[in-house]
Amino acid sequence: MNVSKSTITIITTVIFGIILLALQKPVTDSLVKKSNKIDATFSEIYNIKNTYYLPEILNEISGIVWISENVFACIQDEDGYVYIYNVEQKVFLEKIKFANSGDYEALTINNDNAYIMRSDGIIYEVKNYRSSNREISKFKTLFTEHNNIESLTFDKVNNQLLLIPKDEDLIAKDLKCIYKIPMNTKQMDSLPLFKIDLKADAFKPYRGKKIHKTFNPSDIAIHPKTKDIYVLEGKKPKLLILNNKGEILKVLPLDDRKFPQAEGITFSKDGRLFISNEFKKKSRSANILELELK
Repeated sequence: MNVSKSTITIITTVIFGIILLALQKPVTDSLVKKSNKIDATFSEIYNIKNTYYLPEILNEISGIVWISENVFACIQDEDGYVYIYNVEQKVFLEKIKFANSGDYEALTINNDNAYIMRSDGIIYEVKNYRSSNREISKFKTLFTEHNNIESLTFDKVNNQLLLIPKDEDLIAKDLKCIYKIPMNTKQMDSLPLFKIDLKADAFKPYRGKKIHKTFNPSDIAIHPKTKDIYVLEGKKPKLLILNNKGEILKVLPLDDRKFPQAEGITFSKDGRLFISNEFKKKSRSANILELELK
């Protein structure tokens, strides 16, 4: 019986396909098993209660503040706007310009005034930020682009801003310190409010050859009820929790599949925790996640 070359090619392709499928199932099963194991590990630490996907203009989201139910103030690190966005209705309520393009990395709000951190340590103050009569000014910190600042929060109890460098600290490489800016002077204190020792046992699982890279904060927030301080890292996602005396309570790892680049953190007035993530290739879009810690 004569068999044509095309028939041989078809038969070979079919056989190869069958073999490939047979080999693929164990690989797929192994990946699913591994993924389930990772899910189980992180489910003991936190539960993601809600996921809010964001529009493309917020792909580079770098800071968030909870305003009211389902409404967040957001900035992204490429343009000088504060976006007021309703995550449930998926609509922008306002778009507020405060500056030209720049590397804007953190946002905090006190009543009618907004404060935006530029990565070189310049802070923009926008008084009456949702009014047409808003007033915009700037003031300096002791940081520069060398320190790379991505965090800022308002401490209502003490009427001050808090910030922490992402890269090297002002004092030592084995420290990351939280600094304060009293609002009556708007001048950053050179002495830290709290020192975070990167040699502490809580950081042992995360230490590498360069100790200042043990923890690279991307934002900071204060729990409205406990007054604990939450410091977020997006590079190797984790969450540091300090009490109001600056003592380490815990360091919680975050799943980098769900937190590909965690850049913003905020609380609702009743203490619900939200973290924003920039868009990455392995994610559907930028998002805001509501977390429940265990």
